Amino acid sequence: QVQLVESGGGWVQAGGSLRLSCVASGRTSLRYAMGWFRQAPGKEREFVAGIKWRNANTNYADPVKGRFTISRDRDKMTVFLQMNNMKPEDTAVYFCATTSNNNIYAPRESADYDSWGQGTQVTVSS
Repeated sequence: QVQLVESGGGWVQAGGSLRLSCVASGRTSLRYAMGWFRQAPGKEREFVAGIKWRNANTNYADPVKGRFTISRDRDKMTVFLQMNNMKPEDTAVYFCATTSNNNIYAPRESADYDSWGQGTQVTVSS
């Protein structure tokens, strides 16, 4: 069992920045990657960014490329999502998740993840 706890959400004006954190605990030894997803009201959950624990390979959804950066601190079992130049369409609940999928990059499908955090609200005003 893996527990994930997100923090860092909040309100920001368009063009501003936020940094999300996700701390993993429990049986993390077979967790190969972490992903950030988001879900806006009335929309499906979508992939935002992913990172491999071991080699820090990263991948991003097209809407956030160049604006968001995912990183990890292996010693603290923490993954970060730095969000810059934020837009109103970034407004959503953001979730971190972990997977035992060991491909080169973190998977983009939510079904490939088996442990999820509770989510943190991010609101970007125009």
